[in-house]
Amino acid sequence: MDIAKRRALGRGLGALIPGAEGDTAVTQVSNVALSAIRPNPMQPRLQFNEAAIEELAESIRQKGILQPLLVRQSADGYELIAGERRLRAAQRAGLTRVPVAVRDVSDEEMLELALIENIQREDLNPIEEARAYKAMMSELELTQHDLSLRIGKDRSTIANTIRLLQLPEKIRRDIESGLISAGHARALVSAGSDSAKLALAGRIVTQRLSVRQTERIAKAQATNGSPANAEVADTERRLTEALGTRVRIQWQKGNRGRIEIECYSLDQLNGLIERLASA
Repeated sequence: MDIAKRRALGRGLGALIPGAEGDTAVTQVSNVALSAIRPNPMQPRLQFNEAAIEELAESIRQKGILQPLLVRQSADGYELIAGERRLRAAQRAGLTRVPVAVRDVSDEEMLELALIENIQREDLNPIEEARAYKAMMSELELTQHDLSLRIGKDRSTIANTIRLLQLPEKIRRDIESGLISAGHARALVSAGSDSAKLALAGRIVTQRLSVRQTERIAKAQATNGSPANAEVADTERRLTEALGTRVRIQWQKGNRGRIEIECYSLDQLNGLIERLASA
């Protein structure tokens, strides 16, 4: 890949679309048959918001497509580089022809542009983003540092996103569907064993745990080795904060246990009794 193209990719899609600032090519925008355009086989985004597509389709019905689709020529027509939301919305709006800008790009550049387009528009869910990063690093033989320079993201952000692929499949599906947020997902990565992660993911959904609560429980699970031990540790911490003195919970098999509350004077003891009695 020559230096000029690499710099264009570094500036994002705008540098590759005719009429955009920094565009030095003389590529002509033309109208082509919608049926002649195939979707990008390297599109990292697998899920599309139907309501958003319908909203864009209505806008296209009223005002047309304001920005041309970016395509490359193929043996039987054109292959989409960027603009799949517009392509889908145009189909839904009933258009037969759409404006396109034709560019000569390699498979590697197609993958990079598809990723950049979605990242710039924040369209990818966390799992799709993680897969896209991993694919881009593999296809382009990039390190995380190299990738961070290409797409303008911190290396730590890329590393933490890729780690989401280590989660059990059920959790990954829940993240893709939006049932579990990106913040919850990042906390789950460090929640111990797969069974512990699955148990905590279930609690996130059923108990509507906040991200901060999830982070605390995940940290405790990683330290104590099981969801049950983690729950005891988290309860100890919350009681200690609520009562203002050290609380210990000794939990035994058979769902039995003992709570120890430290106090250092009769006044403190009486204060604790009053607080517990009024709770």
